Amino acid sequence: MLFKIYGRNPAGLMLERMKQSSNYKKGTFQNISDTPAMAPGVSFLKILDAFLNRPSNISPAVGLPFVKTDLHSYRTDEATITWFGHSSYFIHIQDKNILVDPVFSGSASPFGFMMRAFKGSNEYSVADFPQIDLLLLTHDHYDHLDYKTVSLLKAGVKKIVCSLGVSSHLVYWGFAEKNITELDWWDTCLVAQDLSLTAAPARHFSGRGTKRGATLWSSFILKTTDYKLYLGGDSGYDDHFKEIGEKHGPFDIAILECGQYNQWWPYIHMMPEETVQAAIDLKAKWLMPVHWGKFALSLHPWDEPIKRVTEEAAKLNVNVTTPMIGEPVILHKNYPQKRWWALK
Repeated sequence: MLFKIYGRNPAGLMLERMKQSSNYKKGTFQNISDTPAMAPGVSFLKILDAFLNRPSNISPAVGLPFVKTDLHSYRTDEATITWFGHSSYFIHIQDKNILVDPVFSGSASPFGFMMRAFKGSNEYSVADFPQIDLLLLTHDHYDHLDYKTVSLLKAGVKKIVCSLGVSSHLVYWGFAEKNITELDWWDTCLVAQDLSLTAAPARHFSGRGTKRGATLWSSFILKTTDYKLYLGGDSGYDDHFKEIGEKHGPFDIAILECGQYNQWWPYIHMMPEETVQAAIDLKAKWLMPVHWGKFALSLHPWDEPIKRVTEEAAKLNVNVTTPMIGEPVILHKNYPQKRWWALK
């Protein structure tokens, strides 16, 4: 099973289709701006030493509080978002169930003993979900595309939308290609009547092995007649947020990464203060910070991202909702703001 976990990069006719993208150059997908993986002068040995000697506060000392919501009970016209830690969340909207980047295996690595979920952050499993009308996958990194999770979901998923090239992994894992829609940046598909998805740029990279950029990474714009949501995926800060805001804003809510940053890789993940600025650029009425609270993929204290993002948001008068894992956010109605991360 280990080799299966890695997936399979596009080849043959699928690869030829990828090459038609204006974002595919020199054998890989490219960011709009020059985006080195590391800052100039950063030493791999220095990073390795730092990770081998990580401080204890990168993980919480006690189990995280969570809410166990009955996800089968969403049968209303309200738009509801339920977060499961890191970048996995469930959207119930227009009576459709949408699951984004689910990782419920307890690990953000191909090796289950590495990058383990914090205690209390992995209390949901595939069995907790109703039938999924749409599985949305922003890119193919292990902390967003989990082989064990999507394999268990397979029978209960009607349709998949993903970034260009990601279907290669899914087809290799036994998903029917006819049920998968791939989007390049600025492509739009109709998910249901009056519910559309548009792929938009992000500043990041992809890869499950040694090759980077074989598949695309995206953010997504979800539109209905009554709501507009920005689903950020992973991205460093750049001008694309302002462009998206000008073209598609304002948004009812922007779900944006705020964790797993470091000064050594400042281009592929945002600092929390940049997350707040991105929400402003997007013209978002509310910001929901994600990509924290489940895995320690960097060197910062586990709760530093949410502390920094809420402090910056307060300075700039940006509305921030901070639900506990499993606690519903109901658009236009209920935006949890409890500082639950202040553990005793």
